[in-house]
Amino acid sequence: MLRIAVQKSGRLYEDSVKLLKECGIQLNNGYGQLKTKAENFPLEVFFLRDDDIPQYVFDGVADIGIVGENVLLEKAKEIDIIFRLGFGKCRLSIAVPKSFVYEDLQSLNHLKIATTYPNILQQYLNKNNATAEIHEISGSVEIAPSIGLAEAVCDLVSSGSTLFTNGLKEVEVVLASEAVLAVNKNLASEKTDLLNKLLLRINAVKTAKNNKYIMMNAPTHQLENISKLLPGMKSPTVVPLAENGWSSVQTVVNENEFWDVIEKLKQYEAEGILVLPIEKMIV
Repeated sequence: MLRIAVQKSGRLYEDSVKLLKECGIQLNNGYGQLKTKAENFPLEVFFLRDDDIPQYVFDGVADIGIVGENVLLEKAKEIDIIFRLGFGKCRLSIAVPKSFVYEDLQSLNHLKIATTYPNILQQYLNKNNATAEIHEISGSVEIAPSIGLAEAVCDLVSSGSTLFTNGLKEVEVVLASEAVLAVNKNLASEKTDLLNKLLLRINAVKTAKNNKYIMMNAPTHQLENISKLLPGMKSPTVVPLAENGWSSVQTVVNENEFWDVIEKLKQYEAEGILVLPIEKMIV
């Protein structure tokens, strides 16, 4: 049985459980439940504090874990990232009071920076030849400048509204972070097989989210132009319609290219364009 650790509460919990369910894994996790077994896949789920997940995976108590990259790097455990999950995106940034005259990182030399991520921050300072003093605290980092504890902070930022509310401005991005799937370096071979099966499902779900299935009617004389525009997984599916001179064209388009492709399709006289979400996509 494969054992996975996920956050028991907080910003990654819902997306982690949702991902497992989208992979077809049925969980019966009631409120406050700290572990459960999947009903239809050999998987046991541990619900832990996010800060504890790297240690559990490193010790082999859990085989894999879904955790924020920022937490993983701060704990500095020798476990491997095997999949970037694309949710829980945020950034670890340095912020200073709005009145602070900031030119570059050296503006903070010999000043105090309050943070809950001293290891990541120290590496960043060393890399940029800065000599600020790190003051490690837990929780309510943004209040540090206003009470005289530090001149700057280094904390997680999503929208930036918390910084703004506390009279701070973001000046340096130390790390761009997201949820990652991490694995114990000494995973047994039989568990590696289970992990590969899980990764196949995760990849199918994540790939589907990044693509759209589109269908359209197109004039036959434009099929060559449209086919060049829509390579699909190999090539578009083209089916003649009952009306002479027209065909149905079906393909997959990447989300990032979608609107540009649609505009060009209209130029090639495509009509009745339907756009459908993809639940799973195995390539």
